Amino acid sequence: MWLLLAFVSAALLGFYDTSKKAALKDNAVLPVLLLNTLFSTLLFSPVIMDGIVGRDWFDGTMFDSAGDVGSFKAHVLVLIKAVIVLTSWIAGYFGLKHIPITIVGPINATRPVLVLVGAMLLFGERLNWCQWIGVILSILSIYLMSRSSKKEQIDFRKNKWIWCVAGGTIMGAVSGLYDKFIMSELSPIFVQSWFNLYQFIMMLIICMLIWYPTRRQTTPFHWSWAIPLISIFVASADFSYFNALSMPDSMISVVSLIRRGSVLISFACGVLIFKERNLKAKAIDLLLILIGMIFVYFGSR
Repeated sequence: MWLLLAFVSAALLGFYDTSKKAALKDNAVLPVLLLNTLFSTLLFSPVIMDGIVGRDWFDGTMFDSAGDVGSFKAHVLVLIKAVIVLTSWIAGYFGLKHIPITIVGPINATRPVLVLVGAMLLFGERLNWCQWIGVILSILSIYLMSRSSKKEQIDFRKNKWIWCVAGGTIMGAVSGLYDKFIMSELSPIFVQSWFNLYQFIMMLIICMLIWYPTRRQTTPFHWSWAIPLISIFVASADFSYFNALSMPDSMISVVSLIRRGSVLISFACGVLIFKERNLKAKAIDLLLILIGMIFVYFGSR
């Protein structure tokens, strides 16, 4: 069951990335992210209210989070996750706005490799030969991608938006490693509902202090119907993801790997919807990453 949920999450993440790219076109990043966190919070507001007022509306269902709501430790753990995810999102959103999705998707697809390396460094795990091949192929694909991207005047070493994407990917890997710990402590619905609320509060403060005073000197904000789609797709993807991780026999390395299969959908949308260029070289880079993911998968079984 957890494998099925992981595949569902991957498909939804692909449409989530596509919605982000559409919403950010000629648009201000911070208010788009603020609205994303607002709509995501509204989607889970019944769960949050149920926990606050203690009415037990969802008692005995997968939406029951009453056991965690009153714990100060639980809220601290979720607040830490909210900071990690929001840092990843801010960096990733700025990068995605300025970089083709057919480049961003493959970079994000290296996240399982980063999770694997992080697990090795933090949890003392050791990589086998199959996993090492996957790591090496992923590194090679990034190198080749940096060369092919020069045809679009994108220098991986000097382009700040590439560094934003890379920073967002690294923080996303940190979030995945943290999920391995937090999901053994808390219920999935509690984590998802409250970290959305904390993210919204933080984004509201950031927008009031940074974006609003300078809004007339930066890219103007305009409404896009892709904005609520971002929230719907990411909320659905995370719901499937957290429930997959909460199952006793699930493996974070495998779940994280499957979720990066979302790059296939985002890459296809980059071709069909955004009409992006230099596809032959990018497809080869993507193929190397996917082969690397296959090696990581079999090495993690």
